[in-house]
Amino acid sequence: MHDPAEGHELWRSGRDELFAGHPQSPLLPDDRARFTGLTVSRYDPDWRFELEVRRPDEPVRITVDSASDGAIPFSLVGTVRIPYLGTLDVWRLTTYGGGLFVPVKDALAGAPGGTYGGGRYLLDTVKGADLGPGSDSDSLVIDFNFAYNPSCAYDPSWSCPLAQPGNTLHEEVPVGERMPR
Repeated sequence: MHDPAEGHELWRSGRDELFAGHPQSPLLPDDRARFTGLTVSRYDPDWRFELEVRRPDEPVRITVDSASDGAIPFSLVGTVRIPYLGTLDVWRLTTYGGGLFVPVKDALAGAPGGTYGGGRYLLDTVKGADLGPGSDSDSLVIDFNFAYNPSCAYDPSWSCPLAQPGNTLHEEVPVGERMPR
């Protein structure tokens, strides 16, 4: 799909369908019964970027503990500079499915009408949340319109890796998925 706004609408409606009807939906039973759709901002092309991934000078590895999956190891691929906002770390999951992982926690995290307190996901390629590489071999498409709350935002029995300090922005990111009203 070449029109990001059309792709965003398809993504939003697909997430609504999965949340409403999939057996592994993260919605709790009472929440599913009254579910009418996720709260997702209208597409804003100003929040779509193609960014160079700047490689780290030294290898960086972290392990995130998870109640359901145990220790989850990540390796830093590099950082992307978001115009006017700062940088975000780009991680590679070094177990089972592999893939890139870019969470983000912004000033709306935990705020009323905002986003999940632990942050949202921009990329999680192991789960298919990926807009692909940029036109250059060292670049990624980062589109905040597709930022979504992890499953643990809806059901505390889920365990999710959350945004680390290198994935925190001090400004509001007003697009993407919000917490239910």
